[in-house]
Amino acid sequence: MNGSTTHNTHLPSNAPSSTDCWLLRKLYELVGRPSIGLQLWDGYFVGDDSSGIVICFHDRGALYRSLYKPTYTFGVLYTEERLSVAGDLVTALEKIYQALTDIEARGGAAAQIGRKIAARRPRRNSLDRSRENIHAHYDLGNDFYKLWLDREHTQYTCAYFTKPELTLEQAQSAKLELVCRKLALKPGDSVVEAGGGWGGLARYLAKNYGVRVASYNISASQVAYARERAREEGLQDQIEYIEDDFRNIRGSFDVFVSVGMLEHIGPGNFAATGATIDTCLKDDGRGFIHTIGQISPRPLNEWIERHIFPGAAPPSLEQMMTIFEPHGFVVSDVENLRPHYALTLRHWLRRFDEHADEIEQMFDPEFIRAWRIYLSGSAAAFSKGSLQLFQVLFQRPGCQDIPATRDRLFDPPLLAPTLSSS
Repeated sequence: MNGSTTHNTHLPSNAPSSTDCWLLRKLYELVGRPSIGLQLWDGYFVGDDSSGIVICFHDRGALYRSLYKPTYTFGVLYTEERLSVAGDLVTALEKIYQALTDIEARGGAAAQIGRKIAARRPRRNSLDRSRENIHAHYDLGNDFYKLWLDREHTQYTCAYFTKPELTLEQAQSAKLELVCRKLALKPGDSVVEAGGGWGGLARYLAKNYGVRVASYNISASQVAYARERAREEGLQDQIEYIEDDFRNIRGSFDVFVSVGMLEHIGPGNFAATGATIDTCLKDDGRGFIHTIGQISPRPLNEWIERHIFPGAAPPSLEQMMTIFEPHGFVVSDVENLRPHYALTLRHWLRRFDEHADEIEQMFDPEFIRAWRIYLSGSAAAFSKGSLQLFQVLFQRPGCQDIPATRDRLFDPPLLAPTLSSS
């Protein structure tokens, strides 16, 4: 159906010119000829509509802007309602990411796009800037996040689906249990957590493994919520929630743990991160980092970094090694949970859409569109793009607490009877 006009929309006074139609065809080639359709505001169509997915540009300016940094302007135009998507948004983005990945591998035009993206640098994360960046995203209000995250642990990180049919609550419980088993926790261990979120991991550690936790977080609203939950559950004597940057950790601990924080600080701060861990971890200590990552070093999608996650820079495994190697930490286990995050994001997106009316009352329609494209794009990036989810277990050379096999991770099954009702 290349070049047809069978997909009719309302016809504005400024009908497309022959140049507009030519540019639409060039844009389709630029993004790798994905199995979707592109359409102009009068219905002029190029591409493949067999999937039922059609992206429509509503004005000439939207089309022209898309030719400059299309991976950035897509989010801008969708949020501004100058571009719309017929069909499933996640699937549409998966097809675009797959096409871009394929053409980049062949060294085509998308490779040039990739190099331009890689040349950009995210905002630096000094102590003050980190606080500003976290406030911009995590202090949107606890009531907002509680609408679409899991109800038990309020986890804004990748869940672990031992079976695809698990509920979000079950999968997040399984993720927390997986973290504990990887660390081989035992009663009496002292644990320091960097980036505690709403306190769910610390509560799980204290309640199920009898450890003491010092949890650092620079989001004021999250810390207030975490402290209240700990008091309600009678865990305040086991957990201390500290409103401060993890780089200011004080004390000596058996275990260092961080889930969903490293992607916010940037590789430029990894030397300081390693030094902090080295200072606070005992001579026989062990640690665990769970982070969004990438196949190779490059900044996060520019639209997400500018409009959703300021300062974020998911690392490659090579970049993560700069945390461990200078201090002689032994990396004992590395796992990639990429498919689990794609499924987690599908759950979040479904719940977000179910509560869209309530969220719109908190913010506005543009906020809804921005977060919908963010959640959808993230799901697609984990499914087809370059985003990964790394879990890295490390230890001091003298640590004797990590078992020699991974049997502990699966026996008994992660979704034990005590977890299945979560």
